[in-house]
Amino acid sequence: MYVVRTGCSWRQLPADFPPWQTVYWHFVRWEDQGVTQHIVDVLRRRVRRSAGREAEPSAAVMDSQSVKGADTVGADSRGYDANKKINGRKRFIITDMLGLLIAVMVRPASVQDRAGATSMLLGLYLSGRCRVVFADQGFAGRLVAWAWRVLGIVVHIVAKPADQRGFRVHPRRWVVERALAWLMTYRRLTRDYERQPPISEAMIRWAVINMLARRLTRGHPAHRPGPRPLKRTRRTK
Repeated sequence: MYVVRTGCSWRQLPADFPPWQTVYWHFVRWEDQGVTQHIVDVLRRRVRRSAGREAEPSAAVMDSQSVKGADTVGADSRGYDANKKINGRKRFIITDMLGLLIAVMVRPASVQDRAGATSMLLGLYLSGRCRVVFADQGFAGRLVAWAWRVLGIVVHIVAKPADQRGFRVHPRRWVVERALAWLMTYRRLTRDYERQPPISEAMIRWAVINMLARRLTRGHPAHRPGPRPLKRTRRTK
């Protein structure tokens, strides 16, 4: 959490932390065993229950985000998004209707939205979760028919109104767009620094774990409030 929040390298962990090799070893081991995904699932269910929802969502929202790749990202796992004019990687995420992460996948930025969505929807089908997914026009086309015919998943395309001028919040879509904006508040995620896409996915999951944990502890007696603003004092002559 410290690395993903501050954006520092593993070698720059504070001296009062364990050695960075030990921290990274646990990071890789937990990821290989699926521990981080399990933590995300457990916390998401708790947040949904605290909001008066069912533990498992019945509908989801899907979107993608292209981010620049640092010089540590190899040429074999990066690409160029001609639409966004970004050289790096693309993040595909699926969230519930509260904007809580269900699944994440990182691919080269050159991967088309529909191609990435195929793998995402297949994973959603195998997990046995929601069967209704909302997406933007980038996912329209043969993907909608394929998802229904092969997976039994209904993909609703939330189109931009024809008379829209300027910025406007779109129903359903704003939920996942807000979730992507939340990820960009973590310095490690402002661009992709990881050599391998699975490590990028792990970093996103740790950011989500941090957000969900803060959301659950908000208002709890043991939760420490932030620093109080300084009081202005009147000058005396």
